Amino acid sequence: MKKAIVIGSGPAGISAALYLKRSNIDVTVISKGIGALEKAEKIENFYGTEALSGTELYERGIESAKKLGIEFIKEQAVSIDFDENFKPVIETDKNSYKADAVLLAMGVSRKSQNIKGLKEFEGKGVSYCAVCDAFFYRNKDVAVLGNGEYALHEASVLAQTSKSVTILSNGLDMETEIPENIKYINKKIISVNGENTVQSVTFDDSEVFETSGIFVALGIAGSVDLARKIGIEVADNKIIVNENMQTNIPSIFAAGDCIGGLLQVSKAVSDGARAGLAMINFLKN
Repeated sequence: MKKAIVIGSGPAGISAALYLKRSNIDVTVISKGIGALEKAEKIENFYGTEALSGTELYERGIESAKKLGIEFIKEQAVSIDFDENFKPVIETDKNSYKADAVLLAMGVSRKSQNIKGLKEFEGKGVSYCAVCDAFFYRNKDVAVLGNGEYALHEASVLAQTSKSVTILSNGLDMETEIPENIKYINKKIISVNGENTVQSVTFDDSEVFETSGIFVALGIAGSVDLARKIGIEVADNKIIVNENMQTNIPSIFAAGDCIGGLLQVSKAVSDGARAGLAMINFLKN
């Protein structure tokens, strides 16, 4: 039986999973839990509902999927790779999972840091993809901005080629254990400094920490973060898909907020349905 993995358990992901399961395709949903829906106090403009909270709507979707026999894995996806047959392999904070097709439906990352110089140095020492840019920082001192599993994953990738790697948590406590080969500083960052490229950061105690690059890995990796790592086309923080929700890598699909457009439940459900049907066609042919 063909295997599909859906990353994300919101309206787009669950909608696709339902179509896949009903077509006798083995489908697994990987998710750390509710995303942007949690912030919706009331949803009154979705067909068939009356003043549901985002959490209530989310739980109803999960319940319907589980009744159908869809498998759920509560783990954090941190990267996508490919095996020797160019089939997708999902790396989470705990395991690896192989699939024949993958749907990215994790929404868009809404985490940001108001740090002076961070945006200005994007592409000039500030990066959002360790796998993409580690080559340019061989034997150099680099830093990762974040405090969770995603930050640790990016730091571990960089540690293979960089002279040193330091996680900068920006004053937040780490949510995971840090190995001995990775350093850690828990201080609030005031600014990112440099001339043409990043040279240092300044902390709130006026200490200056020298670094050749900063890799941003805040919170949980979103769909766009995972897409960038494997060469999927991205523009304006959105994943580029065709009319079948398919990316430029045939086995990878995307749906929901991560592809842009109207950020509404109704649109996400529609995207998920289209993606699910397209994945069925892809897997059966």
